[in-house]
Amino acid sequence: MTGIVIIAHAPLASALEQCVEHVYSCEPGMTKANLRAMDVAPGASVDALLDGAMKLVAEVNTGAGVLVLTDAFGATPGNLAARLNDPGRVTVLAGVNLPMLLRAVCYRGASLAEVADKALAGGQQGMVQIATTSVQNQGYKPQGNDHQRLHHQQ
Repeated sequence: MTGIVIIAHAPLASALEQCVEHVYSCEPGMTKANLRAMDVAPGASVDALLDGAMKLVAEVNTGAGVLVLTDAFGATPGNLAARLNDPGRVTVLAGVNLPMLLRAVCYRGASLAEVADKALAGGQQGMVQIATTSVQNQGYKPQGNDHQRLHHQQ
């Protein structure tokens, strides 16, 4: 099973981890087994954090590889994550958001490359502008029963 490590500005990494625990609360232990989070405090040094990050990667690595998700490319957490990159063993993606993380968790039984692809797709597909005046992405077809329009799927 692919391991997942989140490295982000404090408190984003731990907040994302808590969100996963919330979403998958019906599956106890599912998230703790191979998901770790590292919050990076203001002014932290990449060199000072590197050993801890490497330990987290080792904790979640079952041999299938590790996906490292970070928030901002070029920022301290992103620079730390980039130093963990090891093609075929550790893949790093920047721009983490909750849909990306949830997709990675859902597919972590797949290969590292596939989990990374699914996470990227989930992150991109999770970003949409929400309509404020009409049902989004659906045509409205009145059919005499006004309650039907209230049961749309978004």
